[in-house]
Amino acid sequence: MTPQSLRVNHASPVPPYEQVRAQLADLISVGRLRQGDRLPSVRQLASDLGLANNTVVRAYRELESAGLVRTRRGSGTQVVAPAAATDSKAKLAEHARAYAAAVGRLGVSDEEALAAIRHALADPDAH
Repeated sequence: MTPQSLRVNHASPVPPYEQVRAQLADLISVGRLRQGDRLPSVRQLASDLGLANNTVVRAYRELESAGLVRTRRGSGTQVVAPAAATDSKAKLAEHARAYAAAVGRLGVSDEEALAAIRHALADPDAH
């Protein structure tokens, strides 16, 4: 992975840590980051993206909680992508289909539906 492939939109309502987390999770899910691959150091990625170290730490922590990476002192953060991640992706796809069906029944635009998801993801009380 090259840090150039990650982008943070500072004008977005989605918090920067969530943007970083989502992009890294996507890179893992599509196989651009594979088991054993190392992520950049917190300091390096924060510098490359113009973020505070704690922002990247939170993104990495969220990825670790999801079972996608493992952080070890001295050896950095590596992709683990266990089978449980595949199960999570299947469940996520199922929920996404249900949400898309609900959006269709409500008759709202894709932009409105995506804005609602972004708002929910940005709400710390939602997760």
